[in-house]
Amino acid sequence: MTTIRQRRGGKVTEAAEHQPSEEKNVKSDGKVLSDHTGGKLRNILSLTLGGIVAIGLGLLTSVYVATLHENDLWFSNIKEVEREISFRTECGLYYSYYKQMIQAASIQQGLHALVYDNKTESVRTINILERMNVYQEVFLSILYRILPIQQYLEPVYFYIYTLFGLQAVYVIALYVTSWLLSGTWLSGLLAACWYITNRIDTTRVEFTIPLRENWALPFFAVQIAAITYLLRTHLQPAQERLTLLAVFIATFLFSLTWQFNQFMMLIQALALFIPDCFDMLPTAKVTWLYIIQISGLLLVCVLQFFNSMILGSLLISFNASVLIARAIQKNLKKGNLLNRLGKLILHVLLVLSLTLLVNKFIKKSLNLESDEHIFKFLKAKFGFGATRDFDANLYLCEEAFGLLPLNTFSRLSDTLLFYIYIFSLFPMTAAALIVAFRNLSGSNQVQEKAEEYTIILKPDAAYNLIHTVLFGCLALSTMRMKYLWTSHMCVFASFGLCSTEVWRLILKCVHLYTSQRTQVIKYSIPIITLLYISYKFWPGIMDELSELREFYDPDTVELMNWIKSNTPNTAVFAGSMQLLAGVKLCTGRTLTNHPHYEDKHLRERTKQIYQIYAKRSPEDVYRILRSFGTDYVILEDSICYERRHSRGCRLRDLLDIANGHIMDGLGENEPDLKPSLYPRFCEEIKKNLPSYTLHFTRVFQNKTFHVYKLAKHK
Repeated sequence: MTTIRQRRGGKVTEAAEHQPSEEKNVKSDGKVLSDHTGGKLRNILSLTLGGIVAIGLGLLTSVYVATLHENDLWFSNIKEVEREISFRTECGLYYSYYKQMIQAASIQQGLHALVYDNKTESVRTINILERMNVYQEVFLSILYRILPIQQYLEPVYFYIYTLFGLQAVYVIALYVTSWLLSGTWLSGLLAACWYITNRIDTTRVEFTIPLRENWALPFFAVQIAAITYLLRTHLQPAQERLTLLAVFIATFLFSLTWQFNQFMMLIQALALFIPDCFDMLPTAKVTWLYIIQISGLLLVCVLQFFNSMILGSLLISFNASVLIARAIQKNLKKGNLLNRLGKLILHVLLVLSLTLLVNKFIKKSLNLESDEHIFKFLKAKFGFGATRDFDANLYLCEEAFGLLPLNTFSRLSDTLLFYIYIFSLFPMTAAALIVAFRNLSGSNQVQEKAEEYTIILKPDAAYNLIHTVLFGCLALSTMRMKYLWTSHMCVFASFGLCSTEVWRLILKCVHLYTSQRTQVIKYSIPIITLLYISYKFWPGIMDELSELREFYDPDTVELMNWIKSNTPNTAVFAGSMQLLAGVKLCTGRTLTNHPHYEDKHLRERTKQIYQIYAKRSPEDVYRILRSFGTDYVILEDSICYERRHSRGCRLRDLLDIANGHIMDGLGENEPDLKPSLYPRFCEEIKKNLPSYTLHFTRVFQNKTFHVYKLAKHK
């Protein structure tokens, strides 16, 4: 009995001892369940609130730029011809195809006129859908024709509202990217506010609406957001497939809407290639991204009737070379430091060599020369020899293709954006170097030292770091490309300011780290920054929105009205590229040349047409113009007597150099340049000398333009 009692007692005691524990476990499980439910509810509320804020900010940005456009031009009040003239240079050319599709008798006839176009380049039939990225105009015109909105909305408003609406997509994509990187939508809010307050340096949509980049950059931002999400760890297979689909769609739309897509995506491919070489990105996902870039570009190539410039792009050659090099070097990421470093150097050399060989083979096979002017420009820009090439110098002398002006940084610093961008960039770059060395070495000791850095360089952060550095280099070298950098700068700076990992690292370095302190700083500093931006820039934004101006260009309006009233519909006009785009849009007349410069024959034609501003005989100019079927030539005083550029960069100087003639004005000339036998055509023709009136008759003149009709000699 005693034994039994002892056993029973032991069991009773054991049971008694375990009972409170079980009750405790039940309570603990209940608490965990409660915490889980509460956490899930908080996440849903945060996601909902963050989403509402993102959509709200996107819509506000659209309204903001639309209001600025209206206030600047009084667009709702000016005449139709003035609205069209406001789409200057190449913008007018692109919009003309939208107008052409709207006015066509049917969609089929409109498409046929684009595929067999003989009005954009005289005495030549070209395929507009092949040569130019105007599918967006085609799609929008078809949408306008089939939707029951013609009675309520003019075609021009449908067009510009679509572009302003895309600004909402742009801002939301930037917001989401920053949110994904930092884990808090407060970061997205800050990125969007910086985008708006730095509008001068982040977008020019309000005054260059039809420009290709205004169509393309919103899709590029969506693609970056999708890539950032794709590079997160622990994605479910279904999530990964949907994200890859989103990346493909965004890549395709970006490629379809901008002719310079291949160059931007080449830099993006490098932004994937560099961290992948150092084992910072999941190789399988990077491979998919390479394939998506190639697939998107090839699909655009098919839609553009196998545009040769796409087939010969460096992007296709580079991505194909990376995939081939990987297949050859299968053990690239194995071995000790020296072994891996040697393999990496060999891999880079192999990829670069294959890229050049593949690209040269494609271009030679297809006889491609469409983009040669870009490489001539780059060669001259970076000091690989002086050039007298007219096309290269035409780019070199434009401010937009020069170095990024220093005053850009002062404007970006006023909103604290540049300071915080640098603040975020330095520690992350240092962390990237340490992680790269650790990954190459595989040393436990190095790994222990780098462990605290690893967390702030997750794959999505590593990609965005290299992305911002490479696009920063592009912007510094070419001002026109700053819009690719400054928008991502907003994302990266807001991510750095709201990142737990960055603050943890900084506080650990100064021995002040605690979890609570990190959380306080992570939220308080961004909120203080937002308050500062609101306080400093809100009054300026309100003043800007209240400032009312009006479009005023009476000379150009008078010229366009005269052309429509006094010349036949079949008349062919010669002149500057920029002006002729407006002539096509406003009057529908046939052109000799235009601003879309990605064609070798057009570049040669433009150089010939521009002899009207060179030192050539009237007989030479007449012969050149008539060879392109010209009926009328428009001379502009602003070009003939140009003062906007310094000596050596005026259009007449570029023509003189290309023709081997000494330039006008005081200054040095290269020793092999010779005086011309003839005076400058655009000046001498105004004297009405017999040698000029024999071939040219002035039929229109105002303070800016002079129009001459060409005689039709047998």
